[in-house]
This record gives sequence, structure tokens and C-alpha cells, in this order.
Amino acid sequence: MLKALAVGASLAASLVAVGSPANAAGTPRPDEEMVIGVVAANGSGCPFGSAQVTPSPDNKAFTVTYSEFTAQVGVGTKPTDFRKNCQLALDVHVPQGYTYAISGTDYRGFAQLARGATASETANYYFQGERQSTRIRHDFRGPFDGNWQRTDTVGISSLAFLPCGEQRYLNVNTELRVNAGSSNTKKTTSMLTMDSTDGRLDTVYHVSWKKC
Repeated sequence: MLKALAVGASLAASLVAVGSPANAAGTPRPDEEMVIGVVAANGSGCPFGSAQVTPSPDNKAFTVTYSEFTAQVGVGTKPTDFRKNCQLALDVHVPQGYTYAISGTDYRGFAQLARGATASETANYYFQGERQSTRIRHDFRGPFDGNWQRTDTVGISSLAFLPCGEQRYLNVNTELRVNAGSSNTKKTTSMLTMDSTDGRLDTVYHVSWKKC
């Protein structure tokens, strides 16, 4: 069962993604604020209270911050730790007369992979009731030790806007997976994480506006 999270955030209605159809057409920004609330979460990567949503400083995106999202194999790990996932349901209140789409995402985290180990980050997002978007996967190979960032960009012609006048949750799905491969799991630990203890490893979702 989805677990309700008492987390919410407001996103100023000046969110406009560069190069989006809304910008090209000169669509004015909404006067009202766009409000986002995390209403539910499900998955081993986001236990209750461990995921938060906040507006970006420039008000052109919103960020998701995880605090317990780590997949790992090797010394000191459990057999089920190799895969972690999280599905968030975001309740986005759009100003009247406008709609929005996710135009791109920046994923950030930390990886420590022993030689021979591999890992992957897979994600997609879609509106409730709509067909799921294509899951985009990013692969990592050891040896690796440090922060990582990957970016998904949606072409203008492929932007999936919320149907005008409808209120649906935005579902955000993310999975982390680590495979031991030829690494020595009795002596090493390999991990891939999207955890953030200092606020710098956020996942950023860029928003594009369109007038109905």
C-alpha cells in the first residue's frame, strides 16, 4: 500500500523551461502559484518520511531529495539490498488556464563500485491514467568512486502535457541496481546511491508551461 508522506512544497508559477513550446509561443507566466505535494510513496528506496520535494532557487523546476536510497552488494549487505526502488505520487495543483509537462530531469548521486561490479539507474514519470513513458536507463561500471550526474532531455515534439482542466497525480518512478559481477563480494562493497545528507544530490525535474 502506498504510504502517505506529510511532505509538501509550493512551486512558484514562473516555471518556464527554456526552449519549450510555451516559450516559443511567448506564453505568459501564470499569476498564481503552482503547488506540489508528495501524497504517497512506495518502495524500498523511500521509506516513510525519507523523500522531500522543494522548489528550485530559480523557480523553473522542482527537486526531489532522498535520504535512504542506496543499492549495494558485498560486505555487510543483505541479499535484497542489490535493488532499491521508489514510486512517488505528486499532487500538482496547476493555475487555471495552464498546463505543464516535464521537459527534462537531472539525476545526481554517489557511486562506489569495485572492479568488475556494475550498476544502473532507471527512471520514468507519467501522469495518472496515462500510459507509462519509456524508462530511461543509465549504466555504471567499476572501478568508480565519486559523485555522478546524468541528464534526460525530452524533445519539444515529445513533451507529454497534462490534459487541460484535469487533476491527476504525477507518478515518478526510480530504480537503483548494483550487480557484483566479477568483484569479490567477500572483501569489497559496491554501492549506488541517490541519498543526500547535505542537499547537493537532488534529482531536478524541469517544467515546461503551456496555455490551455
